[in-house]
Amino acid sequence: MSDQRSVVVTGGTRGIGQGLARELLKSGCKVTITGTREASVTRGMEQLGGGPNLAGAVVDVANRDQVQAAWDHAIATFGRVDIWINNAGMSLPRKPIQDLPVEDVQKIINTNLMGIFNCDAVAIKGMMDQGFGYIWNMEGFGSNGQTQKGLAPYGSTKRAVSYLTKTLIKELKGSPVGMGYLSPGIVVTDLLVEDYADDPVAWEKVQKTFNILGDTVETVTPKLIEGVLATDKHGSRVEWLTIPKAAGRFATARFKKKRDLFAGIDPAKGVSGSLGV
Repeated sequence: MSDQRSVVVTGGTRGIGQGLARELLKSGCKVTITGTREASVTRGMEQLGGGPNLAGAVVDVANRDQVQAAWDHAIATFGRVDIWINNAGMSLPRKPIQDLPVEDVQKIINTNLMGIFNCDAVAIKGMMDQGFGYIWNMEGFGSNGQTQKGLAPYGSTKRAVSYLTKTLIKELKGSPVGMGYLSPGIVVTDLLVEDYADDPVAWEKVQKTFNILGDTVETVTPKLIEGVLATDKHGSRVEWLTIPKAAGRFATARFKKKRDLFAGIDPAKGVSGSLGV
């Protein structure tokens, strides 16, 4: 059955965001994707096939005015925004924090944390005004308190987003606006592999675990969107890599054919560059 809801996907020009947008379009939704550059938005829309159900906006989520402009564009194009998915994010090469340029640390905080503040604020106000809507904040490594060397900036922002989401769920209780967590797990994207661009030794070590727990965008995003479109309960979590699923994969890994999700991928080039996309 076709779903005519209007959905905004930030960071929808590539990776998980583009996968989410593609599945939403397949479901009949009207989709607005955002990206940081005109060229990437144009390319992303072309890769998604274009058409009357797809719109795009150039947005730096760290800029509240640009986020508001994306909301206004979606409203002008499709009349309403039923669902807003906060997918836009970035990572940094795995390095000790003292070796990271301060401007890089500031940029990841601006994108991953301030960007969510901006998007949540704009979407909440707009949905309050229209009287309905649901917002999904994307989880990532660090959301549940896990730590790993070299991932301090990224993990810190995701832990903060988890706190923000939990707080907003309380604040929005009883309102016409719903909010929940979207958790994709370990997905083969540029965001994942580029963490290891400067550390080939660590990349070799971690691939074994990633090949057990990881999945492709094409595997994960249909299930995430199925959950998003089926859920309207406030405070919900749509999660791909659950704890039981992860435990089961580790328990059966020795008995199954080994996967190689990263064949031909060079972290220094990213997924797209390595595969010639």
